[in-house]
Amino acid sequence: MDLIGVVFPRRCPICDGVLKFNKEKICDNCKNKITIIKEPRCMKCSKPLDNEVSEYCYDCQNKKHNFISGIALMEHNGLVAKSLYKIKYNNKREYIDYYVEEFCKYHSKEVKSWNAQVLIPIPLHFLRKRKRGYNQAELIAKKLGKELGIPYCNSLLKRSKNTKPQKELNDKDRKKNLKNAFFVPKDKIKNLPESVILVDDIYTTGATIDECSKVLLKAGCKEIYFITLTIGNGY
Repeated sequence: MDLIGVVFPRRCPICDGVLKFNKEKICDNCKNKITIIKEPRCMKCSKPLDNEVSEYCYDCQNKKHNFISGIALMEHNGLVAKSLYKIKYNNKREYIDYYVEEFCKYHSKEVKSWNAQVLIPIPLHFLRKRKRGYNQAELIAKKLGKELGIPYCNSLLKRSKNTKPQKELNDKDRKKNLKNAFFVPKDKIKNLPESVILVDDIYTTGATIDECSKVLLKAGCKEIYFITLTIGNGY
């Protein structure tokens, strides 16, 4: 018997209700309230598209990204947005298990086809990580790595600036905010993998993924992909 599960029962990542022992990682009621992004979706960033004629979203048609492509599991709105907020700021780390399980259910085959050598979580500045107690991107990458059979490493990319939260800025200021915010440690450059997957919880405009991709490409990586749990539904 799983005594930990008895004493500390798993909770639904959407409503936080106690789940039935040894059942699914989301309650039946909430399962019908969320939507997995399916086709048609942008071939670059995975954002859902309104029609099957377009291959790319408005943003990816008009912006040159530094990554090859990526996959987001769900749109970042409503109940899912609140759930990820709780993961990030209310220490609801157990919710990650549900999102990772769902991601692998739908996208493990495509991710493995990338033949990437390592998962790299988007780093937090050490001051913010110390205050929060953890980096949610690291936890996601670690769990994804275990399920996908791809190693994860949190030492290949570091954050040198304690930047303002991106959600408070417009697209132009987001780029300025992230300039020179990341670096690859000198002792890691020589053996840096050629193909990597960046991992984060949310993709909004792609500014963070793009800046990290730029730094990794400059350091010697050849192919950059990304995985996020959610993606914004704007342009």
